[in-house]
Amino acid sequence: MAKQEEHLRKPEWLKIKLNTNENYKELKKMMREKKLHTVCEEARCPNIHECWAVRKTATFMILGDICTRACRFCAVKTGLPTELDLQEPERVAESVEQMGLKHVVITAVARDDLKDGGAFVFAETVKAVRARNPFCSIEVLPSDMMGVKESLELLMSAKPDIMNHNIETVRRLTPRVRARATYERSLEFLRRAKEMNERIPTKSSLMIGVGETWEEIIETMDDLRANNVDIMTIGQYLQPTKKHLKVQKYYTPDEFNELKKIALGKGFKHCESGPLVRSSYHADEQVNAAQANTSSL
Repeated sequence: MAKQEEHLRKPEWLKIKLNTNENYKELKKMMREKKLHTVCEEARCPNIHECWAVRKTATFMILGDICTRACRFCAVKTGLPTELDLQEPERVAESVEQMGLKHVVITAVARDDLKDGGAFVFAETVKAVRARNPFCSIEVLPSDMMGVKESLELLMSAKPDIMNHNIETVRRLTPRVRARATYERSLEFLRRAKEMNERIPTKSSLMIGVGETWEEIIETMDDLRANNVDIMTIGQYLQPTKKHLKVQKYYTPDEFNELKKIALGKGFKHCESGPLVRSSYHADEQVNAAQANTSSL
């Protein structure tokens, strides 16, 4: 047992350097003043100090801060949401303008209590951001919206620059890791998005370290490519609290580099792979990959 605990001790390459400079403080103040949420804070992202303090980027989380699902890897609060703020899209747009962003990621809690899964507010946020920031590219990261095709059509009608939906884990572990989500539904969501507008790049993220095998990681890559996903991110799962899933393995930087090579060899237009990579990590740098994909169609 002692050897196992030693093996699972957080390795050196996962240590994070905190940086709370003026950019970080200004962004935190602005988010509170505009009553906005960010997945950076709610999900306890390990990169918040780099993104807020150095890159001055952030991922906005709309539709409140209470999720209707209770995924065993996620630190976002769960329960029955009461908030649906129709003024939120304009506040997000104002914040993007104030921050001078060139790329913005808009995600949301899962809102299974809403008939459209929150698609209307998502679409309105995209439109509001684009109206105020015509030169800012927009990436959306929704839940599967319970697989309702009309909800996806509504969101896609706003024409985001990148459609991102996370597969999260391998097929075998999905029932254990994700709440009310299925592996096949996520693949279908990504496939439908591409069918609705083939010029909008699709993207998905896989977190590893929850008990998957190397072969299952490769299988997931194949499944994503079979459904025409263009961009993939791969990151290390980190246990947010003692109530969440325990880490089963810490992958080394070399292993992440090998996975990136494999992903690119399978035809992904871009792959971010590393211990601290998250779905929206360096998302601004992935815009070029998305544009390259668009021009090749």
